[in-house]
Amino acid sequence: MSKEIQFSPQLFEFLQELKANNNKEWFEANRSRYLEFVRDPMLAFIAAFRPRLANISPYLIADPKSNGGSMLRVYRDLRFSKSKEPYKAMAAAYFWHQSGKDNLPGIYLHLENDHRFLAIGLWRPSPVIRGQVTDAIANRPDDWKRAISERQFKAKLEFTGESLARLPKQYDPAHPFAKDLQRKDFIVQAMFTTQQVCSRDFLDRVENLCQLARPMMGFLTTAAGLKW
Repeated sequence: MSKEIQFSPQLFEFLQELKANNNKEWFEANRSRYLEFVRDPMLAFIAAFRPRLANISPYLIADPKSNGGSMLRVYRDLRFSKSKEPYKAMAAAYFWHQSGKDNLPGIYLHLENDHRFLAIGLWRPSPVIRGQVTDAIANRPDDWKRAISERQFKAKLEFTGESLARLPKQYDPAHPFAKDLQRKDFIVQAMFTTQQVCSRDFLDRVENLCQLARPMMGFLTTAAGLKW
């Protein structure tokens, strides 16, 4: 990750102060810091990641637009929220499948003072897509095993997310991947330190993790009937 697109500790300093001063007056007084340390570095990261992502799958989107692209808005949607804090004290980017942003396989980068992570996979799929994925795991266990069993994949990425209380009745409890057949989310995650996020090799680190998860993402995406 070259110097001009390197995240700095000032990103986390700004987010910490925003969390303590989550109001319009403070944000407007500090907007230039938001642009310099949060928005612009994240957009530069997205732009630099785009050609690398294309090598992982040409069907995944990295869009460096300041509005409507891969970077999540700093403004919170207050319509259905009990909290009326207007801003998100985090920076995040989502790299989605060209078929749609919602409930399809994708990659999510989250930078927050207490949580810095990369999540890769399928989060909260519809019942239909979830069934397609679990049927694929049930019927092609060898392919699923190859997708998630590489040594570095297991060392650097960890499955997370929610599972059903019981195995769906159509599946054999003795299936070697019965635990995976209970999943609601098919997500692997890697946590980062602040020092890792702010290091020059952070872009390389993210790319490496995505490459490790590429077989799993390919399995999930094609099981959902999408191009990979």
